[in-house]
Amino acid sequence: MTALLTVENLTIGFDNAAPVVDDVSFSVKPGETLALVGESGSGKTLSCRAALRILPAAAQVRSGKVLFAGPEGATPIDLMQRSERQMCRVRGERISMIFQEPMRSLSPLHKIGNQVTEVLRLHKHMGKGEQLKRVLAMFERVGFKDPERVYNSYPFELSGGMRQRAMIAMAMVGRPELVIADEPTTALDVTTQAQVLGLIKDLQQEYGMAVILVTHDLGVVANMADSVVVMNRGRVMESGPAPLVLSDPKHGYTRDLMAAAPEIPATPVDKGKETERDYILEMRDVSKTFTLKGSSPWKPKTVVHAVRGIEFGVERGKTLAVVGESGSGKTTCARMALGAERADPGASILFRSEKGAEPVDLQKLNNVERLAFQRKAQMVFQDPYSTLNPRMRVKDALMEPMEIHGIGNTSERMDRAAEMLRWVGLSQNMLTRYPHAFSGGQRQRLSIARALMLGPTFLVCDEPTSALDVSVQEQVLTLLEEIRDRLNLSYLFISHDLAVVARIADEVAVMRSGLVVEQGPPDQLFYNPQHPYTKALIAAQPEPDINRPINLRIVAQGAGEPSTWPDAFRFDGLDAPPLTETGPGHKVRCHV
Repeated sequence: MTALLTVENLTIGFDNAAPVVDDVSFSVKPGETLALVGESGSGKTLSCRAALRILPAAAQVRSGKVLFAGPEGATPIDLMQRSERQMCRVRGERISMIFQEPMRSLSPLHKIGNQVTEVLRLHKHMGKGEQLKRVLAMFERVGFKDPERVYNSYPFELSGGMRQRAMIAMAMVGRPELVIADEPTTALDVTTQAQVLGLIKDLQQEYGMAVILVTHDLGVVANMADSVVVMNRGRVMESGPAPLVLSDPKHGYTRDLMAAAPEIPATPVDKGKETERDYILEMRDVSKTFTLKGSSPWKPKTVVHAVRGIEFGVERGKTLAVVGESGSGKTTCARMALGAERADPGASILFRSEKGAEPVDLQKLNNVERLAFQRKAQMVFQDPYSTLNPRMRVKDALMEPMEIHGIGNTSERMDRAAEMLRWVGLSQNMLTRYPHAFSGGQRQRLSIARALMLGPTFLVCDEPTSALDVSVQEQVLTLLEEIRDRLNLSYLFISHDLAVVARIADEVAVMRSGLVVEQGPPDQLFYNPQHPYTKALIAAQPEPDINRPINLRIVAQGAGEPSTWPDAFRFDGLDAPPLTETGPGHKVRCHV
């Protein structure tokens, strides 16, 4: 079969520097899915943007062709030689793109429906009524329960998953021959990711489109791709049919990516024998309610139950992982565990700085006591890019916590900063640099170093690896494990990635809509899950194994409304069943 799109010897650079895309070649056939795989900076996105001629203004295409096949039997056209007017007829109509971050790609000033309709207005000869009909049909096809509401909504009124579905609708509504999907699920929760991947695959089969999937996740590749091109530092390392590359990778870089891909172990990991529990933090009967104003003065206020009846503890020297999707309440739990958010009256949040010490109730701290507690409890945030002040040198960012708490003189603070850099695997000569000079993984190491400056005993890690490539994620997880064991730290680890949690956690609490639905040690929760939502999270975890595809039926059932769950777990509204112990240390929210 003749290739639909062929990239030949593409080289792209900036100014006089070495090329960032160097002699790259690949092709995709009609109806096929090609995965471009690599870490950030590998050149995969630039290669795809070159095909659409939407490169940054400073980028130089130094050599290469991008051939796009026309109607059957016609001579392929070189997109690099087309005029801008000719390219406008190609973009959106024949080739479309799903961007990584929909909030940045959608106009915040225009309604979703108007933005999607624009594709038809520019490229199809349709009346307004026919345009509306097709857009609403596409909204229904991508899974919107109320297409008309979405049509009249602005992007900020939709969740991340809904915005990504709107982006897919925009890319698909013109029935293009090729769709380029640039990390279309990176920012999504795991069950939403599984459903979006299934949606792309269904629409591809329905319309006969080819797909180029840009990703760093080999689990996504295993579920979607027919062929794979592995890129590193602007060059193609390995390419071939997906089953062959994933089952028998030949290049060392591909093997390293495979080894770094997180997955739930096939057999339970022994976390050691159960001993007497020494809790550094206990949360008992913890709830958090927010009251939101109505959209207008005459509309009633809305009560949001962010967290309901939390009962768990973090053991000293161990890791409690709280797993859940966006809106589940896990970050609210983390903020209450640090005293940054007050729980509803009646809650008890107790902290013991040392074994046998008198507990401190975080709900009743005065300013002096709160400052003392903050020396013992610190946080590692999700986004390493926004954590550090871009105007502060590394040394100033690291020394700031000691200055706030009045610890040491300038020389002692500098020595402490240099020591913390060594602990996280960075060099002392980085102290004088600014954050923009570091990669994402290095910035996350700096964030960990900053959290350790005061010598805490308790760390809250809020999605510390979700913004990182798989190999960098592996390095940061190893670092967190080493530091925990070295300093006897205790972690409250927030995540939506069960594969990461299976590796680092000693106990896991699964949250959904403010409730813990299942809780227990990893060897029970992952290998004997009881709750349909836990089963959905496990089923939605993409694995780099072509023979273990995502089971969308299990995902759809567990991710659905509680009123659709099996009888033992079903409930309506706020009337949830209790958290019941079904085995040693294993609790499930179900009807007894």
